[in-house]
Amino acid sequence: MADGGALMRNEEGISAALGVLKQQFGERFQTGQSIREQHGHTTTWIPNQMPDGVVFAQSTAEVSEIVKVCAAHRVPIIAFGTGTSLEGHVNAPAGGISIDLSQMDKVLEVNAGDLDCRVQPGVTREALNSYLRDQGLFFPIDPGANASLGGMTATRASGTNAVRYGTMKDNVLAVEAVMADGSVIRTARRARKTSAGYDLTRLMVGSEGTLGIITEITLRLQGIPEAISAARCSFPTVEAASRAVMATIQYGLQVARIELLDTLVVKALNNYSKLDLPEGPLLLLEFHGSEASVAEQAETFGMLAEEEGGTGYQATATLEERNKLWQARHDGYWAMLALRPGCKAVATDVCVPISRLAEAVAASEAKANELGLIAPVVGHAGDGNFHASLLLDMEDAGEVAKAREFVSWLNHMAISMDGTCTGEHGIGQGKRAYLEAELGAGAVAVMGAIKRALDPDNIMNPGKILTDPDA
Repeated sequence: MADGGALMRNEEGISAALGVLKQQFGERFQTGQSIREQHGHTTTWIPNQMPDGVVFAQSTAEVSEIVKVCAAHRVPIIAFGTGTSLEGHVNAPAGGISIDLSQMDKVLEVNAGDLDCRVQPGVTREALNSYLRDQGLFFPIDPGANASLGGMTATRASGTNAVRYGTMKDNVLAVEAVMADGSVIRTARRARKTSAGYDLTRLMVGSEGTLGIITEITLRLQGIPEAISAARCSFPTVEAASRAVMATIQYGLQVARIELLDTLVVKALNNYSKLDLPEGPLLLLEFHGSEASVAEQAETFGMLAEEEGGTGYQATATLEERNKLWQARHDGYWAMLALRPGCKAVATDVCVPISRLAEAVAASEAKANELGLIAPVVGHAGDGNFHASLLLDMEDAGEVAKAREFVSWLNHMAISMDGTCTGEHGIGQGKRAYLEAELGAGAVAVMGAIKRALDPDNIMNPGKILTDPDA
């Protein structure tokens, strides 16, 4: 666990850029303390590092203008969507300008016959799905928070549906982006496959605003399934639940979602969401398909779960009951905070191969107990991704030190299992210390070379992903 760190400020350049942008954007350029704090806000433990000003952009052309001003004065630029990222992505360690993209919120085009659409970055996933519903389509990536699609693309987000529908990298066909000099590029067309040159789309997806600012996204869509069923099943231990997940994936059962909640999380949800779930490790599932296939999937999972000691298995196709279960799951973060009022939550994120999931989760629980920490576990278990959310008194130096030890241990443990220090949150500021351990110095050096080539003055979201791109 690392702090946000600080970078050298370009006071003269920032002052000049503030003056130019105020003249160009008037009331859509803000420098008040509260709005700057909001745009440096982070939902985890990383300290708030405010930008010097916030511009509310309304078009790609305006983003280009802002970037050109900042580039001329070598002023840092940080893109801002909804502020729900978890690794300090929107902080401004060297000050600079936050470009708020929330007003770029239009669905530009829907091609129902091709199952794709083109959106601006400020469109949220919930807004897009509301827009698509009457056409029988939906966008499947669901990270829990109502994040913006630009932010989800920039952080290569994932979520509860990833086991069936993949992550953002699998569902973004092309992006339009403003580069560090203010030029605008489009990375691909709408074709489902291409061999035309370097894969710039994949380069931008997950770049966290360090290479350019995404101003349009072309997304792959799915048809709303004929039938959807949700299910829940309790287990005697987290290891047993994890083994049931492994069996489900290895059997080839095409579940849409399979979420793991440990006993602490279930207790928290019962209190917070007024549920009556059995207070033990729990799997929440969802099946998509035809009426017959959904019924068959639900039956097959029931048999697999029973072999691992699963009890209280219930499945429902009722929309109200399904929504109640999944809303409770999405409320998990706030429910866990309520377990220890006044605490901060350090939301970790690691991912391991499915065959190591049970071992990794059990080790995580044992390590937290050894250190005397409260660390409820939730996970998108179908792809080996889980979170141990530490509930901390940030004023207790000893407790914070133990948390640092735990987070470092957890990341290195995942890497030692041929996993990753981040399955979906991204690197940002919080995970920089583990990138070289995971990928090696050579791979990180290549990333640095790409960063220097595309952003030679290091103005695009500096201090994120790479500790020192000039090294």
